[in-house]
Parts: sequence; C-alpha cells; structure tokens
Amino acid sequence: MPPAPKIIGVVVRRENPAAVTFARTLVARLGSRGVTVLVEPEQADLAGARTVEKTAMVAQADLIISLGGDGTLLSVARLSATPELRVLGVNLGALGFLTEVTMDDALAATDRVFAGEYRLDHRTTLAVRVRRGDEIVAESQVLNDAVINKSALARILDLTASVDGEYLCVYKADGLIVATPTGSTAYSLSAGGPVVAPSVGVILLAPICPHTLTQRPLVLSDSAVVRVELAARDSGIALTLDGQEGVPLVTGDVIEVEKSPHGVALVRTGPRSALTVLREKLHWGER
Repeated sequence: MPPAPKIIGVVVRRENPAAVTFARTLVARLGSRGVTVLVEPEQADLAGARTVEKTAMVAQADLIISLGGDGTLLSVARLSATPELRVLGVNLGALGFLTEVTMDDALAATDRVFAGEYRLDHRTTLAVRVRRGDEIVAESQVLNDAVINKSALARILDLTASVDGEYLCVYKADGLIVATPTGSTAYSLSAGGPVVAPSVGVILLAPICPHTLTQRPLVLSDSAVVRVELAARDSGIALTLDGQEGVPLVTGDVIEVEKSPHGVALVRTGPRSALTVLREKLHWGER
C-alpha cells in the first residue's frame, strides 16, 4: 500500500461559498489524522492550517485537494514542478471533467486515500515559452491548452508553424490551439478537434475558424516541438494559458510548445474510468 500523505494542500475556490464552508470541515478532518494542512494566505481563518503561497504549497505537499471546478484544478496543475503532482479534485462546479468527486463523497474519498484505496490517472502537461528576439519573455505550462487568439477588432492572423524544425504551414485563421489529450475535450473540441483518450501521447493543433477548408486539426507525437511565429501586425493578440492567464503578443514573437517533464496525477477513488466520464459528460448514445 502506498504511504499515506503527510502534507496536504487545500486549494479553495474562494468565490464559491459552499467550497469555503466545506474547507473548514475538511481541514478539521485532516487535522484529526495528524496531517500538516497547507492553505493559501486568503484562507488564514481556517483553524489548524498553515498558510503558504500556492506555488510553495504545490512544491511541499504530498497531495493537493482542489475544492471548486475544473478551473480550480487547472490553476494548481500549471504550478506542478515535479514529475507527478498528485491532485484530488472535488467538483463544486458545473462540468467536472477533471474533478469527479462530489462534495457529498469528498470526506469518504479522503478516507480511501489514507487507506490506499485509489489509483492514479496520469496526465501530461505542455511547457510553453514566448520568445521575443533572444529573450524569453514568458514561460509556463498547461494541462489543457495554449491558445493564440485575437481581439474582436484584429484581422485574420498569419501564424507560421513548424514541427521539430520542419516548416508546416502558415495558418490563416482567427487563432490556433495547441492542446494536450486532456484538453481535447476543451476549446479544441469546439474548434473541430478530435476527442483523445488521456493516456495517448499526443499534441493537438487545431486552427480556430481557418480561412481555408484545407487546414484541419492535426495530431502530433508528444515528442514533437511546436514552434509558431506571429506574423500579424495587429494589436490585441494574446497567448491564453488554460483559459486563465493571458500573455500579450507582438509581431515577431515565437511561441514554443513541447511536452513538459512536470506531470499531473489525478487521484481517482471511485470506479469511473475516463471513458465513463466522456460518455456521461458528452451524452454519447443519447437522443
């Protein structure tokens, strides 16, 4: 049986009153087990927990419990600096592709973790860098996707793409999505990209509203290095990370994307598989 976690970080979606209320119960339950509980400074009123910034929490904790929706979990995953950050997602949002544990089952799910009754659902992340000349002006990682997109007033973008140093094409489109298998059910799906099982090692390229029917979504090996240069001369163009962080772009910027060495392991305590989640959330087979 794997060792029980000794340090647990609790990340709370503070805008959700139910999440804040439940966090008090959860922290008390964990404290009764002698576990060191870490929370963000904004949750300093949680008795029995130690406050640290989220980046430090992710670096120190054996397990992160995310209380919110998929977005809350994504905000944690982007901070992973280990080969396998373990996250138990409690779904207090609307969709819950990643956070499958309900609040009603959350305390029982944590008990199952301490009993070793869980499995790990391994997910890859993508390392993303923005080069401006010889300087890296931004870098991060994503669990879902990195999206180059434009404001409402910007013109069609010209995005020169290459893979492993080989020229691919110039995407003439409203934008371009570079996604993980996890992100295949997010923005990429809306852009016509394929649904990919999370365990498959691929990187997805999906143009947004391409201005030619010949430019279709592309599936690459996850060993590929994708390079996209922004040739457009408009302002209001940005790189969006997991739909949560934005990096303003200028003409000539180069976005580099490749598989990150920092992965995420979603802690699963129930019987539902990734295929079950897809069938239920996407309503496959229903009329």
